[in-house]
Amino acid sequence: MNDRTNRQTTIAVGDDSFRDQLRMMSGAFKASPVRNAILWLMLGIFAVIVATALGQVMLNRWNRPFYDAIERRDLPAFFHQLIVFAEIAGVLLVFNITQTWLYQMLRIKLREGLVRDLIGEWMRPRRAFRLAKAGAIAVNPDQRLHEDARHLAELSTDLGVGLLQASILLVSFVGVLWSLSSGFVFHISGREIEIPGYMVWAAILYAGTGSCLSWLAGRPLINLNSERYAREAELRFSLMRVNEHVDAISLAGGEGEEKRRLELDLATVLEATRRIALATVRLTWVTAGYGWITVVAPIVIASPVYFAGDLTFGGLMMAAAAFTQVHASLRWFIDNIGGIADWRATLLRVTSFRSALLKIDELHGVEKRIGFADAPEGRMTFDEVEVSSPEGCTRLSEPHVEIRQGERVLITGSPGAGKTLFFRALAGLWPWGSGRIGLPPGEAAVFIPRTPYFSPGTLRDALGASDAGGVFSDAELRSALESTGLGRLSERLDVDARWERELRDEELRLLAFARLVLHRPRWAVIDEAFDTLDAETRGRIFALLEEKLPDAAIVAIGRADPGEKFFTRTLHLSADPTGKALKRVRIAEGSKGSGAEREKSAELSDAE
Repeated sequence: MNDRTNRQTTIAVGDDSFRDQLRMMSGAFKASPVRNAILWLMLGIFAVIVATALGQVMLNRWNRPFYDAIERRDLPAFFHQLIVFAEIAGVLLVFNITQTWLYQMLRIKLREGLVRDLIGEWMRPRRAFRLAKAGAIAVNPDQRLHEDARHLAELSTDLGVGLLQASILLVSFVGVLWSLSSGFVFHISGREIEIPGYMVWAAILYAGTGSCLSWLAGRPLINLNSERYAREAELRFSLMRVNEHVDAISLAGGEGEEKRRLELDLATVLEATRRIALATVRLTWVTAGYGWITVVAPIVIASPVYFAGDLTFGGLMMAAAAFTQVHASLRWFIDNIGGIADWRATLLRVTSFRSALLKIDELHGVEKRIGFADAPEGRMTFDEVEVSSPEGCTRLSEPHVEIRQGERVLITGSPGAGKTLFFRALAGLWPWGSGRIGLPPGEAAVFIPRTPYFSPGTLRDALGASDAGGVFSDAELRSALESTGLGRLSERLDVDARWERELRDEELRLLAFARLVLHRPRWAVIDEAFDTLDAETRGRIFALLEEKLPDAAIVAIGRADPGEKFFTRTLHLSADPTGKALKRVRIAEGSKGSGAEREKSAELSDAE
């Protein structure tokens, strides 16, 4: 291996400031197709909250005549105020129901917009493949797209609507509380002391003290929640991995080892959860204690004026209710410190993932890349093509290669020569290296990997799916299956299944050949799909390709069989010890993310 392979570059994600994270997400929101729907829902919620605040102000004013009627024992006035209360409460109930509906719709649309954006970035051509080889941040994309995105959308709605409601109520009731407390006079040692807006200042001081204490107690939850989500994702991935390989694990007697690994992953989850529990208990000392004091705080703060005879009982209750509303708005931060910490942690995970998707194209950004161009019509050309990886370089022994339509070409090499890497380079998945690949203009080549891909659905869709939207008759589909030795599937054309689980690897390759002869492309590049077939099956497939695709160029990558007459040319891959190897690159979580997850970030390298 070349010494230069020891060089390494790290692309860090998650180090962006909170402002940068918000800027990134706001940019995604502006480009979202559901942006207008979200804006209309937000406008509706704003209007309903304003209307509700006006109703709350009216309800607060209702306190004075209601409690004064009780103090006077005025029964007719008491019943009249109950009727007034029913009218106000009925209107507020309608507002509450409307706000709940708008709130739930906003949650749904926010999640839709966020997940659509992440899926769109993830599914850009070649990006998911490159991200999968860029470290631990790509181990659990399903977790980021599903759980983290859902959680962020719900928390953003909860906190955003709550903050908006608290702000509007604060604006609505500060004026009420200021006017109520403007006449408060304290009698101290025979002197009268008047403090303008006394209860407003008291509410601000009281809520401010609680907010500072809550932030000090709850701030550690940001990193603790981020750590827990990372550990939960690792446990979920381990469980999925065991489930997918349960046959091999059972045959190898590996249950004990897998049990140990799962228990270790579970232990890290429990430890992270235990630390969150302790931090939550510390926070509860502040928030719960503060809540109990709040039960009597408004009465205690206004009591000196009441006992001095300058305030009626109804006035006291009205002032206490207004103080409670102002204080409830000001203590929004106290009540939601746990949610804010959770939101910050989730925002960090989502923005780190999105940042990785945007930066993945920067991998080896300064390294040379293989050029792609149009070859002369009916030709595929390789000019000085060399493919680079962190393990070294591989190249064709022939510097200039021209493949014509109708040729059968085998590209082979010794184990470890980089055959699959070369296949990926031809397909455009692995662009790093040098030289130029010429592809026939206007003709898309079909690439068949060692393990073919079939999306979940019916067998008819699996065989008939193509960029051109080809549709085939039942007779054509059954004939293709029969000719490849899959006749038993002829009666299952409309069965909906996950075919990668229904069929063996060899059957999946045969199904790929059935699809190939149905679509009859003019160019096909096949990676080691022939190598796993027995001699009889391989001979049948070769005969089928000769019959159905006589004019197609077939380029196969794999091992050479001396007795095989199908291929007319053989090209050789070999390692180039003098070539410039690719620097190792990893994408790592930033310093605000999980320390363990950062340490486990893997280096980008060719896995084959």
